[in-house]
Amino acid sequence: MVRSAIVKVPHSFTGGGNVKKNIGGVERIARVVLGLVILSMAFIGPKSAWAYLGLVPLATGLIGWCPPYALFGFSTCKEYK
Repeated sequence: MVRSAIVKVPHSFTGGGNVKKNIGGVERIARVVLGLVILSMAFIGPKSAWAYLGLVPLATGLIGWCPPYALFGFSTCKEYK
C-alpha cells in the first residue's frame, strides 16, 4: 500500500492553527531589523552568500514563532490571563 507523503500543517500565518506565538514584541522588531541588516549585506557591502542567513531572523520575526523556542518550551511573549 502506498501512503501519501503530504503532511497537513495546522498553522496559518494569520495567527490561527495550533502554533502559538513565542516571540515577544520587542524581540520581533529586533529580529526583523537584524534580519534586514544581515540580508542587505548580500547586495551591498561584502556581497556574501552567507548574508542570506538573514532570512532566518527576518522570517521568525515576521511570523512571531521560533522553532527552537518551541522545542525547548521557551517564550518571550507576555502571558495574558
